[in-house]
Amino acid sequence: MTCIVGIEHPDGVLIGGDSAGVSGYSVTVRGDEKVFTVGPCVMGFTTSFRMGQLLRYRLHVPQIGADDLEDLDRFIATHFVDAVRETLRDGGFAKVENNQEEGGTFLMGLCGRLYGIEEDFQFGRSADGYLAVGAGDSYALGSLYTTAHYDLTPQERAELALGAAAYMSGAVSPPFTFIDVPGDYGY
Repeated sequence: MTCIVGIEHPDGVLIGGDSAGVSGYSVTVRGDEKVFTVGPCVMGFTTSFRMGQLLRYRLHVPQIGADDLEDLDRFIATHFVDAVRETLRDGGFAKVENNQEEGGTFLMGLCGRLYGIEEDFQFGRSADGYLAVGAGDSYALGSLYTTAHYDLTPQERAELALGAAAYMSGAVSPPFTFIDVPGDYGY
């Protein structure tokens, strides 16, 4: 199910997502968006609507100190991911299989950086400044690659990427939701 795209740009991070809820061959256009803000973060999820609900309504993003801004990746790998793990575990979503804790996949933007959080709670950042996750990710990534040097706004690029994913994948459907957050954190 789904396609979520994220783009870093000079003023911040934009994340966009579709509205498909897929079960087998059935698709429901969901009214509960897959893209939202939690504190200073913008997030877009795939994997499970339950996971997204826990991130949206239960996650408390740890306070970012001035030292954390010096090494934001360390903050994400430790404080942020620890808060996500606790939220998913306490909400009954995280699973342990073969002694490996598993969560889900989502994109997150904070302080002008775009992160992909994977099922094993590792994070990744793309040197290209864009990411996509979900069933339509390869179509969206192809579009984002193609539009990287065009004179388009981040939202126009995200709209084209999600449009390509919806056209090519039966697991992606409009309407699309977009949220753009500024890159500064108030310091």
